[in-house]
Amino acid sequence: MINREAIQDTMALVLAGGRGSRLKELTQTRAKPAVYFGGKFRIIDFALSNCVNSGIRRIGVVTQYKSHSLLKHLQAGWSFMRNEMNEFIDMMPAQQRLDEVHWYRGTSDAVYQNLDIIREYHPKYILILSGDHIYRMDYSVMLEEHLAGNSPVTIGCVEVDKDEATKFGVMRADETGLINDFIEKPNNPAEIPGKPGRCLASMGIYLFNADFLYEVLEEDQKDASSSRDFGRDVIPKMVKLGLARAHSFEKSCVRNAAKTQNCYWRDVGTIDSFWAANLDLASVMPDLDIYDRRWPIWTNQLQLPPAKFVQDIDGKYGVVRNSIISGGCVISGSDVYNSVIFPQVRIHSKCSLEGVVAFPQAVFHQRCEVRNAIVDKHCVLPPGFRVGFDSEWDKSNFPVSKGGIVIVTNEAMKSLKERRPDLFEAIPLKQNPNRPK
Repeated sequence: MINREAIQDTMALVLAGGRGSRLKELTQTRAKPAVYFGGKFRIIDFALSNCVNSGIRRIGVVTQYKSHSLLKHLQAGWSFMRNEMNEFIDMMPAQQRLDEVHWYRGTSDAVYQNLDIIREYHPKYILILSGDHIYRMDYSVMLEEHLAGNSPVTIGCVEVDKDEATKFGVMRADETGLINDFIEKPNNPAEIPGKPGRCLASMGIYLFNADFLYEVLEEDQKDASSSRDFGRDVIPKMVKLGLARAHSFEKSCVRNAAKTQNCYWRDVGTIDSFWAANLDLASVMPDLDIYDRRWPIWTNQLQLPPAKFVQDIDGKYGVVRNSIISGGCVISGSDVYNSVIFPQVRIHSKCSLEGVVAFPQAVFHQRCEVRNAIVDKHCVLPPGFRVGFDSEWDKSNFPVSKGGIVIVTNEAMKSLKERRPDLFEAIPLKQNPNRPK
């Protein structure tokens, strides 16, 4: 049975200050948690929605790197909390609160520098979350296990393939859940006994007894050798003392209504994984069910008209298949396959898009052909523009991921226009006089 009192005594801290350097050009102007995802969301919306759906409505968001876009999103879309009901989202940007030299030096330091603010809310339990993962999880289930386990810290964990485990903290736990080994980003990750090729990885989710966390962070500040990071310093110390327990994501993940899907958790930290996770949502049977009304994903939503599909300049209609088309979009007789199109994107006549993730307000002029690409916000592609068909040309003009995904940014388009102005010359698209009426 859910302990309502414990939920009300829990405060969540979402660590949203990371740059996400592996996303490269997508995080040049925004922090990773603020990157667009799934046709209408930002990455951070998933952690925040999990909090609200789990009953945890006291939330702090810790920001640092290029946070303006993120803060605007939070102010516009997450201001529905009611302070008079003891609900809030508190913004905690880096402010050099300790001295005039140091910003946040690591994940644990980001929490430590806000301890005076956190203490004012008098939480009994503090749930620390990463703001840059895609998943649906009922944190109240983890809280119940934390209370039953009688340990001061519980770590959310998920099974991953061994070749992916080098990117995470990897742990070993006994049959009772007690963690007896934890290594951050190991070169040779330990496999789960009886499951060759599989490892138990940290989700970056830590649930602490509040008073215990205060003591731990105070001690960590006294350690000159510490890098001020939960995964590298704080958690390994707790494991050595026998104080940390593992919580399996299998127990608290939120599956689709039919319970037919596996637990979904993605670290969309690379261009290829980010692109693939977006396109999966447009598939016939996606791994993540964002249409489940039992566990809605909240976000900032503009008041936009519905998406509109009209004929092209010759009166012919295009084909849209296995794609997400958001509000405010207008598609004029173009073909769109296996793509995710964000709000207010304009696709003019006779375009062909396949495997495209188009961020808000991108424009594709007539006869554009784009394949396997991410097109950033406000990018304008001139008539007849082709991307994703000549790998050498793509690499010489745009950033390209290891998997061959082209990243079309405003900076790259500006540079290309300076070098090849002929590609941007207006090409009139004459109307066919014999077009059907």
